[in-house]
Amino acid sequence: MTIATLQQDAPAALQLSSLVDGEWIDGRDIAPNINPSDLSDVVGEVSVATRADAEAAIAAAKAAAPGWAAASPYVRFEILDRIGSEIVARQDELGRLLAREEGKTLAEATNEVSRAGALFKVFASEPLRATGERLTSTRPNIDVEVVREPVGVVGLITPWNFPASIPAWKAAPALAYGNCVVLKPAELVPASAWAFAEIISRSGLPRGVFNLVLGPGREVGQAIVDSPDVAAVSFTGSQATGRKIAQACVARGARFQLEMGGKNPLVVLDDADLDLAVKAAVEGAYFSAGQRCTASSRLIVAKAVHDRFVEALAARLKALRVGDALDPETEMGPVVSQEQLDIDLSYIEIGRQEGAELLLGGDLLTRPKTGFYLSPALFVGTTNDMRINQEEIFGPVATVIQVDDYEEALAVANDTGFGLSAGIVTRDPKRIRHFKAHSQAGMVVINGSTAGMDFHAPFTGRKGSSYGPPERSYFAREFYTAAKIVYGS
Repeated sequence: MTIATLQQDAPAALQLSSLVDGEWIDGRDIAPNINPSDLSDVVGEVSVATRADAEAAIAAAKAAAPGWAAASPYVRFEILDRIGSEIVARQDELGRLLAREEGKTLAEATNEVSRAGALFKVFASEPLRATGERLTSTRPNIDVEVVREPVGVVGLITPWNFPASIPAWKAAPALAYGNCVVLKPAELVPASAWAFAEIISRSGLPRGVFNLVLGPGREVGQAIVDSPDVAAVSFTGSQATGRKIAQACVARGARFQLEMGGKNPLVVLDDADLDLAVKAAVEGAYFSAGQRCTASSRLIVAKAVHDRFVEALAARLKALRVGDALDPETEMGPVVSQEQLDIDLSYIEIGRQEGAELLLGGDLLTRPKTGFYLSPALFVGTTNDMRINQEEIFGPVATVIQVDDYEEALAVANDTGFGLSAGIVTRDPKRIRHFKAHSQAGMVVINGSTAGMDFHAPFTGRKGSSYGPPERSYFAREFYTAAKIVYGS
């Protein structure tokens, strides 16, 4: 099975199946994968997997685990580098597929695919860099070694908003460190994960080492979380689901890693470069239709520049081109689904009821092709205790909170149950140093957008945003390997 070159117009629907023990299997039902930019466009027809299929994938991964754990570092390097190279070489084709099924602009989608391929290439060399540690014993003639071993079977449960990069930044280190993988992508975005699985299936990876199961969370995801043969679960998604996964993993002694969103502040101080501040706000809050866990959803603005900032931001939003993700002129694509659109609209109504002023946007848009189009919404006159400032909306909706000075801005920025990313726009080096030290976020950005982190850098949050070791970079070793201490003479 290979992916045919995707046609520019009216491409045929892909037939999307699960990959279990090296074989493509049929599921129980067929479900359409719909383009949110054009509801008449069926991207793929998904053969929906069952709990039994997930259990078969887990059994295959368990059987393959000893052999893959013993594979030489160079074998792992070659396979992962081969996977990454093909993804990068086909980034335009796969980016178009991603844009069709998820709705982010073609430029954003292609860039995401490129990063996903780069992640495989980055982690390809990790097996060759693996090192141990030797300690001096307190006893004579005793050696103490610390070695790292794969944990075994790893379950990966990934979200719909980054259907290429997040599966890559979980699967690549898991495989690099010698683990076997069962991947369950979000139901809204099966095609990108399937495309990666198809590439992986031809990479030389032994059968059973990587498995893809396309099915609902209540069956497939639950089977992964419940299985005693899954040693670790890495999840990106909502807080509610993350807490359930944590409880299940604790009950059976499995390790788990959670990334659960954010309510990220962008602080704009009285000495800010306003052009830069507006650019950071638009890119952070509205690109990818605001559907990023690092989105700048709270714009905390000093009173002295509030009116000028809001005026400039509103002018930029009125000119923002909202349209089909495949149109090169589009700056913001549609919302991903009817369900997410309904959530966005409900929060816009909540904001009105709370007394916030909807300065602009929040309207359904008509385009030549029917899709889930929503104009970028901006609330002003908000207070931080409002629900629209405390709950993650995950759409093209941002709020402005006016503050008197830096001290109040910092307090408001930290006044949230989340702690993923935070940004500040200022020319004052003292405030920059203070913000870096006192922001209660896992990632801090100076004079830039709170979204768009480097693919090779660690990714982590604090408070209710994250649990477990950071993802990506050298920190990935902490989750995907277990330490063994060896004493000998």
